[in-house]
Amino acid sequence: MNLAATLAELGADPRAPVDLAELNLRFALGVDDPDLDLPVYLSKLDDFAEILSPRIDAAESPEAKALELGHFLFEELGFAGNTDRYYDARNSFLHEVLDRRLGIPISLSVLAIAVGERCGLTIRGVGLPGHFIAKLIDDGEEILFDPFHGGALLTPTACRELVGSVAGRPFAASPADLQTTPNGVIATRMLNNLKAVYLQSAEFAKAARVIEWLVPLNPGDPSQCRDLGVTLVHANEPGRAIDPLTDYLKASPDASDAGVVKDFLHEARRQVAKWN
Repeated sequence: MNLAATLAELGADPRAPVDLAELNLRFALGVDDPDLDLPVYLSKLDDFAEILSPRIDAAESPEAKALELGHFLFEELGFAGNTDRYYDARNSFLHEVLDRRLGIPISLSVLAIAVGERCGLTIRGVGLPGHFIAKLIDDGEEILFDPFHGGALLTPTACRELVGSVAGRPFAASPADLQTTPNGVIATRMLNNLKAVYLQSAEFAKAARVIEWLVPLNPGDPSQCRDLGVTLVHANEPGRAIDPLTDYLKASPDASDAGVVKDFLHEARRQVAKWN
């Protein structure tokens, strides 16, 4: 997988097919662990699927298949939601999830998608407000389940209650609300989680790398250019900040924050001028 090409493809067509597990691992290579052995972690997923596949084949219904997948991952292998340190960046990276058996809703859902699809299942992500779940699609049935909570099966009513408790807002949980989330949107959601963590911890160089991936994923969202430029200024890379700040102001000249962004652009240019 060529990361730049994949992000551009997802930016043009969010529903383009992609191995979300490999995509996540390539994010980790770029921002977390440059020595990560990607084939080793992909092989772990293959090994899991080799063990699970006969059980999936023997399952007699879509619900039974979802239960087998959940039992294997969350009971036998012990993967679980990290409720103690939810905002630890390691929870967002699949290699860390595989090593530590801990994750957040979206990374555990990507794990379930990766293992399930390697068993021949059709598993898709479903982005709820404030939470992320997965869906098994088989023989005309859709089985919702929650990887963060041990693979528990969910009804629309349970989804409505879950969002109410997590996001504190009403949620209709209609069929439209529970549709499959496109891969490009899942990738954006994974990266936005990392962006928030790195900005909160003032790791601006890592945050900038993450936002650099968000820009091609979201070509219609100039705010990513703004955030990239501002973050690069904070990361002491003013030269690289000039183009994204300029792009934002061209795309949104009347934005309410245009004055603030102009100040960052002026500062970036001032810093660069000191070098000349």
